[in-house]
Amino acid sequence: QVQLVESGGGLVQPGGSLRLSCAASATIVGIYTMGWYRQAPGKQRESVATLTSGGVTNYADSVKGRFAISRDNAKNLVYLQMNSLKPEDTAVYYCNLDLIRVGYWGQGTQVTVSS
Repeated sequence: QVQLVESGGGLVQPGGSLRLSCAASATIVGIYTMGWYRQAPGKQRESVATLTSGGVTNYADSVKGRFAISRDNAKNLVYLQMNSLKPEDTAVYYCNLDLIRVGYWGQGTQVTVSS
């Protein structure tokens, strides 16, 4: 069992930046994919950015060039650096760990982009 805890959300003005963190309760080994997803009110949860154990990243078209996913294996942390934020980025952001046969979700952190 792995617990994921997100942090770093908050209220930011358009054009601003935030960095989300996801702390895993255990060291992740083997083949896996870490990802950030988001869900806005009335919308389905969508993938924002993913990072495989092999270092391959993938981004939603809507965030390419603005968001960056990274990890610190020594600290069991995954980050999502979000720059040039837009009001349409407002959502609850969730961290996900996909171990192929089992997956884990964090509780989510709210990001609100508003002036």
